Amino acid sequence: MCGIVGAVAKDNIVPVLLEGLLRLEYRGYDSAGIVVANGKLHRVRTTERVAELAKLVSIEKTEGLTGIAHTRWATHGVPCERNAHPHFAGNDKKIAVVHNGIIENHEVIRRRLQEAGFEFLSDTDTEVIGHLISLHLEITRDLREAVCLAAAELQGAYAIVVIEEERPDRIIAARNGAPLLLGLSKNGNYAASDASALLQVTRRMVYLEEGDVAELTSSNYHVINITKNKLGEKVRRVELETDLTREAVELGPYAHFMQKEIFEQPVAIANTLEMVFNAHSLSPRLFGSEAESVFQKTSGILILACGTSYHAGLVAMHWLEAISGLPCSVEIASEYRYREPIANPDTLVVGISQSGETADTLAALKYAKSRGHRYSLAICNVPESALMRQTDLRFLTRAGPEIGVASTKAFTTQLVALMLLAAVFAKLRKKISEKLEQKLIDGLRHLPIAMQLALQIEPQIIEWAKNFSHKRHALFLGRGVHYPIAMEGALKLKEISYIHAEAYAAGELKHGPLALVDKEMPVVAIAPNDSLQEKLKSNLQEVRARGGELYVIADADSSIQESEGVHIIRLAEHAGMFSPILHTIPLQLLAYHVALQKGTDVDKPRNLAKAVTVE
Repeated sequence: MCGIVGAVAKDNIVPVLLEGLLRLEYRGYDSAGIVVANGKLHRVRTTERVAELAKLVSIEKTEGLTGIAHTRWATHGVPCERNAHPHFAGNDKKIAVVHNGIIENHEVIRRRLQEAGFEFLSDTDTEVIGHLISLHLEITRDLREAVCLAAAELQGAYAIVVIEEERPDRIIAARNGAPLLLGLSKNGNYAASDASALLQVTRRMVYLEEGDVAELTSSNYHVINITKNKLGEKVRRVELETDLTREAVELGPYAHFMQKEIFEQPVAIANTLEMVFNAHSLSPRLFGSEAESVFQKTSGILILACGTSYHAGLVAMHWLEAISGLPCSVEIASEYRYREPIANPDTLVVGISQSGETADTLAALKYAKSRGHRYSLAICNVPESALMRQTDLRFLTRAGPEIGVASTKAFTTQLVALMLLAAVFAKLRKKISEKLEQKLIDGLRHLPIAMQLALQIEPQIIEWAKNFSHKRHALFLGRGVHYPIAMEGALKLKEISYIHAEAYAAGELKHGPLALVDKEMPVVAIAPNDSLQEKLKSNLQEVRARGGELYVIADADSSIQESEGVHIIRLAEHAGMFSPILHTIPLQLLAYHVALQKGTDVDKPRNLAKAVTVE
């Protein structure tokens, strides 16, 4: 959600700011803006895309050595130009601020500032930050100190970058609960909410921690932390060289990032399993040096996640209980944190997130710890993320950058990580023999090839998509471990095609959903050749008896036959316990090609954001 880029350099930084915003478009936004310091603060904003902002900047011949830019995803106030960032602050408008996150006590501070004579021109909580900084600046006369004092009063999550007209040689950045990093180069220094925004100028990064306030000039930077006192203490943060490359965040020969990421899945899974490919056995050390000690004490699993990651957790529940014999519960993070669950200190809490910055998941993890859970594990795609820093154990899914809002390769690599977790626990608990352990390893090694074969069904999916594009609703069915995959398929379709789609456990059809089935309701069924296939066939007959049209994703050896109103696509092979991973592929392709047929914005669907960093 939202994107920040700030720069103070030795050359005109406008191209850097605009390129950075383009790299952050995947996060979701409804307006964009830029401010540069060039004698005075000059601002350009729009409710159109970044490309339109670039045109306006060119027309106005905007240039400068210092500036900040932002893409906004609306929280407080409708999407419109006056609510777009950057916001000017102080009645003399000599400060500008950009902000990601939500300020929870903004109403109280707003009233206080209005009483002090500050004029508000937007409906945003961000404008409160700027005016509060301006208020403190009247006393301290130093922008960094003013930011520190203001930040100490803010409640909620924020990443902010501030510039002032009178000191155009520096920018101030502050972080609490929302991601923010610094980029360092010989030509200047930068701040951004995502490393991808800065790859054009540097790969040297500093990841700010909670309570950090950074001051940047073109030749230097330093960081203080205000956790213990309002003006902070100077701290050292590790400088890292990111593994991310410009090529990894570019489209290449693909039409959309979602398409690229679907077809990157065999490689992403191979990268995630790199440590397994050359191993003769499964080791708890895959999850951290302390994992074996923690796992030996673990008596249950609690998975916390949102959206697609939640669906991965539901699949993992089946695997963990069936393979390792460990009881497992899966909670929607945003719901878990607002009830009073009973905590078992020996239950391992597993947080799953692509970005590692999902606000609800981070808050749920913190809440779980406060309830008495002693051990935690992060499964995440971003090594420097908050989630990875806040857990005892970690597993990095090496999917590479995922730009499309609708998650694809992050989901399947999460599933692979969770299968590894189930297998490791099964080994430690002596639930599997050496022979079965080797069979699991062989199955994992074969997954990239199996994924490549699954992608070959795309031409058949394209034909299905033609029948879906004019539909208003769709039903997805699955049984057992494949029911969460049906949920994920429905989510993908509604996310990017805007067709209303729902998933049900197939056995629940006659308990209500069957009332919706008619000839206008396409029904997608996941039908692997497993122990529940005959049960599922009965459910499919219930659909056909009501005139519903079936689209069945089956295995090569499935006994389900094609007939009038029953369309079948068969995967090349039956993958056994890995079947949920392979059956995800057709559903991703279906959503993608239906969206193409409908002409929607595949990578940037309306109202959605890639990294949900606010509650």
